[in-house]
Amino acid sequence: MSHELIATLMFSTMMLMLLTGQRVFGAIGFVAVVAALLLWGDRGGYDLGFSAAMKLMKWYPLLTLPMFIFMGYVLSESRIADDLYKMFHVWMGGLSGGLAVGTIGLMVLISAMNGLSVAGMAIGATIALPELLRRNYDKRMVTGVIQAGSSLGILVPPSVVLVLYAMIARQPVGQLWLAGVVPGLMMAAMFVLYIVIRCKINPSLGPVLPPEERNIPLPEKLRLLRAGLLPFGIFFAMMIPFVNGWTSLVESSAIGAMTAFGAAVLKGRMTREVFENSVRNTLGISCMFMWIILAALAFGAVFDGLGAVKAIESLFTEKLGLNPWVILILMQLSFILMGTFLDDTAMLVIVAPLYVPLVGALGFDLIWYGVLYTITTQIAYMTPPFGYNLFLMRAMAPPEITLRDIYGSILPFVLVMILALTLILCFPQIALWLPNWIYGK
Repeated sequence: MSHELIATLMFSTMMLMLLTGQRVFGAIGFVAVVAALLLWGDRGGYDLGFSAAMKLMKWYPLLTLPMFIFMGYVLSESRIADDLYKMFHVWMGGLSGGLAVGTIGLMVLISAMNGLSVAGMAIGATIALPELLRRNYDKRMVTGVIQAGSSLGILVPPSVVLVLYAMIARQPVGQLWLAGVVPGLMMAAMFVLYIVIRCKINPSLGPVLPPEERNIPLPEKLRLLRAGLLPFGIFFAMMIPFVNGWTSLVESSAIGAMTAFGAAVLKGRMTREVFENSVRNTLGISCMFMWIILAALAFGAVFDGLGAVKAIESLFTEKLGLNPWVILILMQLSFILMGTFLDDTAMLVIVAPLYVPLVGALGFDLIWYGVLYTITTQIAYMTPPFGYNLFLMRAMAPPEITLRDIYGSILPFVLVMILALTLILCFPQIALWLPNWIYGK
């Protein structure tokens, strides 16, 4: 059997197992280990899985993963996110669509606290959505706002998914995080611009808050501002030492976790229940990611051994004669297709053994491609008919928001994200300027 046929058989078997509802790491790891045993026998097959586990355990930046997840859960469980929304409620309520704009700001800060899009979705759906509906905001618009805002979770640092990409693509985590800053803020600004323009044209979509709710004493407004800016302080306390080279990435993640813990203690919100929930959730999410990375490394090692990447590169460039940019666009379209039934992590570990080496072989920057991957998977998340985020939103939304509303709400925001993706494709320096500047120093 040819190596190309073996690679095709492995890939199709893995996809079939995923379609049956198997856990992602189980499907990928099972195919990798069985293929290794059949190809290289008992000793080679066992060594492959063992070496993948050792590589994972020796990867020092992986220590950032539980630190950042713990930081996000502490801030979420201790209700510091509630303070953020109250701040936006008071300071932005005088603007037409102001609470929707504030929700985007909330999502950016939640992203900087947690690094998971699901966390942003959960907080937005439980805190912001009921309040926006109560204020007579258009239900379709605000549903789209929360879904679009949550997409920033895997782009704005500390992005947990970019840590996973760094491990698989063998790229520096710090550069990937910095590469996500400008595109993430650019997308947030584009969302805000769309909301402001739409509410300017049709003010009934986002009514201004009544004067009696906005005209509160200045000391109270300043108190809310201080409470809302606390996550900013935690973020800068973590990132400034890292950007200036005073601490390593792992040390900065520890600073972030301890600062968040200290803030919750000082505000009197670090109860036994909050601590236990934070630790339990951190353990569960961290173990899930470690199993997925382990399976992806084993699967990628088999693919490397088969030479499948070189065969695919030869097929696209020599036999089909495709331009490198055409190949790149086809890759992005395949992510949108896979996003109908897989989450971002599963998409990455399934195609990374093929796509990442191929992208490098075609002469593209792997840091830049990491940003393209994160944006494309979020577009896939929100694309009907089976986008992952659409059903997640339906599970969290109140009964008056139907699946039809959710489908109708997301189209303009998907178009904004496609525009952002096109800009980054045409102008790679949008993503690469900040890491080049920081690391160039």
